[in-house]
Amino acid sequence: MLKIIDIKGPIITNDDKWIYDWFGIDYCCPADIRSQLDDATDDDNVQVVINSSGGDIFAASEIYDMLAKSEATIKVIFAASAASYIACACSSEIVPTGMLMIHNVSSYAAGDYNDMAHESGVLLKASKAVATAYRLKTGMTEDELIGLMDDETWLTADEAVEKGFIDKVAEYSNRSKEVKLAASLNGLIPDTIVKQMRNEKAQLTAKIDLLKRKEVENK
Repeated sequence: MLKIIDIKGPIITNDDKWIYDWFGIDYCCPADIRSQLDDATDDDNVQVVINSSGGDIFAASEIYDMLAKSEATIKVIFAASAASYIACACSSEIVPTGMLMIHNVSSYAAGDYNDMAHESGVLLKASKAVATAYRLKTGMTEDELIGLMDDETWLTADEAVEKGFIDKVAEYSNRSKEVKLAASLNGLIPDTIVKQMRNEKAQLTAKIDLLKRKEVENK
């Protein structure tokens, strides 16, 4: 039996899951992938469908590890940034209209020139860590991959297969099937909003706890 697991929308940490639920935004987090993999039976043929613009690299690394240890196959519609190295975790195919994009890891930083120099070094190491997944899949050298990441390289389905990121282009028996649309690169909620929502949640939780204590005291 075919079991579909979607990696759809931004890739987020488990801690931020409630925020995306609050706004009703599609997302993917490690806990949800783990739950669905655990629910699969021995008779299930697990296929992971990726239509994501990427997100948190640590959450993506956790998902990559899960899939690399599984017997799942991957079908790519659109995989950019962190989603692109998840696509390298196991046997894969890409729809003819699909795309894959790789680039360097990015982050937010503040401070003096020492802080900026330190952050630059951290980002380079993070990009090299991501490049490891590409290297294991493609056989390309780290320097070649970092060069592609420096250029923010976009690949068509055929190019992704040619360079070894994906194993094959999917074939359809009926060519008139509906074309799937690529995801937006603007899926992630800005960090400022995430922090604001966390603060508001903490304040609401504190108020609820206070009301509960008062209710107990009044009884």
